[in-house]
Amino acid sequence: MPLLGLVSDPDFPSNIAESLAGSLQERLGENFDGGGEWTVEVVSDPVAAGRSSGKEILDATERQRELHGWDYAVGVTDLPLRRARRPVLADIGSEHERVAVISLPALGGFQPQRRARQLLVNVLGELTDSGDRSGSGLYSGPTELLAPIRRERAESESIAVRYRSTKRRGRARLLSGMVRSNTPWRLVLGMSGALAAALATSVFALTSSTVWQIADMLGPWRQILVVVLAVALMATWLIVTHNLWEKPKYTADREQRLLYNSSTSITIVTGVSCLYVVLFVINLAGSLFLIDPELLSSKLGGGIGFGNYLGLAWAATSMGVAAGALGSGLEDDATVRRAAYGYREAQRRANQQRAERADEADGDSGGER
Repeated sequence: MPLLGLVSDPDFPSNIAESLAGSLQERLGENFDGGGEWTVEVVSDPVAAGRSSGKEILDATERQRELHGWDYAVGVTDLPLRRARRPVLADIGSEHERVAVISLPALGGFQPQRRARQLLVNVLGELTDSGDRSGSGLYSGPTELLAPIRRERAESESIAVRYRSTKRRGRARLLSGMVRSNTPWRLVLGMSGALAAALATSVFALTSSTVWQIADMLGPWRQILVVVLAVALMATWLIVTHNLWEKPKYTADREQRLLYNSSTSITIVTGVSCLYVVLFVINLAGSLFLIDPELLSSKLGGGIGFGNYLGLAWAATSMGVAAGALGSGLEDDATVRRAAYGYREAQRRANQQRAERADEADGDSGGER
């Protein structure tokens, strides 16, 4: 009975690994020579999450394999691996012949569980030197069209085989996978101060007849512009106030830095947009429940329809999100990092901030001398 260990980073990769463990056992017995039932175990390892290269993760995975007595081990990470400016999906060890690592961001932001399962079947075929990998679905028509995958012999003493994407199309998939790993929708509930400020301001706006009149006067184009400005204001405020922008001194690779900053921007904008949608639904329900049509008609004049309530919800939500930007300034940096990023990226950003503060402290002490 072969024993497979999945060594995952905490958070999103751990969820993927648990899902794979639950769905793979029967399929592995069917796909690989000799049949038989496989046993799959999952270990979430924060130590491995501190590694910064494929080789380091392979070394950490090999230590876990020896510790637990597994036959094979695969690291599941949300570290965006790249080689020669091309995204890496998986590395199969050469120095450690029974371990491999899978990079989830390179699989893209859509259907990560299905793609991770397909890739893992291929990776295990490499490790066991058996199994029919052609039927895994990894090289499907849509995949070849959108982001082709290439298998190659790696020019490295520690890596035998590498699965990678092509440069341009693979980069877009990598970026979407980085955003998915950050789970941007958690931003809605991750910052209690910003959420409280947004809700309080929305309640005020719903009870203000002046806001009712402004909402009734503005046309749809100006309303859309206000939505864009409110989301952009809060996103920019979060990035600037909490130092979420990647700086050249911490990431010398310009393309890697661009990927990090792009994923941060998309993550924050997506998270703030989710906040806007949730707040809009709450405000719409509140306005329909609390504001009587006759009262609204007496303030605005003329007939009242559902569109007027949509306008009220829009105005209250836009004001709420703008206030939420200010409220987010009350959050500490660690809270925002936990809300905006997955475990690995939050830890990496925290290490950068500690290094930056140490540099500032050294500079201040040097100035005093």
